[in-house]
Amino acid sequence: MSSASTAVLQPFDIVIVGGAMAGASLALGLAKLNQGRTQTLSIALIEAHQADDSHPGFDARSIAIAHGSIFELERLGIWPKLSHLGTAIADIHISDRGHFGMTELNAKPLGLPALGQVVELAQVGKVLFEQLQQANISLFCPAKLSQLTTDTDGHYLTLDDGSRLSAKLLVAADGANSVVRQQLNQGADSIDFNQSAIVANIQTDQPHQNCAYERFTETGPLALLPMGNVKGMQAKNSARLSLVWAVSPAQAQQLAHTDEADFLQQLQQAFGNRVGRFTQVGKRVTYPLTLTTMARPIFHRCVFIGNAAQTLHPIAGQGFNLGLRDVVGLIKVIESELNRQQTADRNLDAETKTDAAIDVGTSAILHQYLASRQSDRDSTLRNIEFLVRGFSNQHWPLVAGRSIGLRLLSWLPPLKRPVAQIAMGWR
Repeated sequence: MSSASTAVLQPFDIVIVGGAMAGASLALGLAKLNQGRTQTLSIALIEAHQADDSHPGFDARSIAIAHGSIFELERLGIWPKLSHLGTAIADIHISDRGHFGMTELNAKPLGLPALGQVVELAQVGKVLFEQLQQANISLFCPAKLSQLTTDTDGHYLTLDDGSRLSAKLLVAADGANSVVRQQLNQGADSIDFNQSAIVANIQTDQPHQNCAYERFTETGPLALLPMGNVKGMQAKNSARLSLVWAVSPAQAQQLAHTDEADFLQQLQQAFGNRVGRFTQVGKRVTYPLTLTTMARPIFHRCVFIGNAAQTLHPIAGQGFNLGLRDVVGLIKVIESELNRQQTADRNLDAETKTDAAIDVGTSAILHQYLASRQSDRDSTLRNIEFLVRGFSNQHWPLVAGRSIGLRLLSWLPPLKRPVAQIAMGWR
């Protein structure tokens, strides 16, 4: 564990910048990969904020972790520490406001206990940071990257507390406005959907029955995720839900500042009465909705993962799930290299063996990672853009087509399985 402000250069195999969901998951997964090995990787994690309510990656938002992502988090040894924070999604109800399109995805016909789990990021952040402090990881927190230089053998980082680190492999997990990306002069393409999201926790006067909702409206998608109840709930049979509501930027500003009664009335009108009456809303936060992507999320001895590599529209809730697949893909490539080197060492005699450290930042490893992620990443980005444009458009042929498509899913249950598998993050 390190929080040093010394100017002595501290060398690491892997330095991760950004300790929110993607960065913390990667660090913990790599620490687990080290277990039982004679030759291990030295890992450092740099995070600017403590894990409290002010942390931008662990704020009041909730996210849906798909079933496939739960499986991967279990393999990484992370989910057992988080499972008590989850609220199961048993069903997903999808509808198109003002039109006949409607369908449901259900866990039970698939033989699953849940399609996914909803967790509150603020709670998750505290647990992950406890795990980071207990793992064999050098944690620099709170600390910010001030300067980054590069040469053939690696990257050299200077932090705002004076610490100096070197990395054979640098991993940028520092979000949509990645400082690493800026320091390395790496560009990203961006599509502005001319939408903003209103994010808040909502209380209703009916139980949510572990059902999540995706309702497509004239302004964009409106999603409600089931949440666990807390002390002080207004009514015994009430429920909490996490709201993500896509509207125009002007409407977002109006909704963010209107009084609670007016906000709840507008939300009720947009969503309907399927979850009962909305009775209370918590703190409202707005942010613009864009699709930002790096064409090649690798650079010399550097990998970009999660929101640093791509920032998605929240439609279909795929942001963290795609980022976690980046994490898993990188760990698999590194594990393969460690295993290859371990096998090669076993085949050498005692005189030939060396104690040379494994270099996990080589061009070969980075390109293996890029190739492993290309197909999944491209298809997810295409699907997200298609959904946003297709379901935010009121042109009548598109309206008719999507309504028929949703109804066909209801009328022909076998069609639901591949759709549900994509929603659950199965690849």
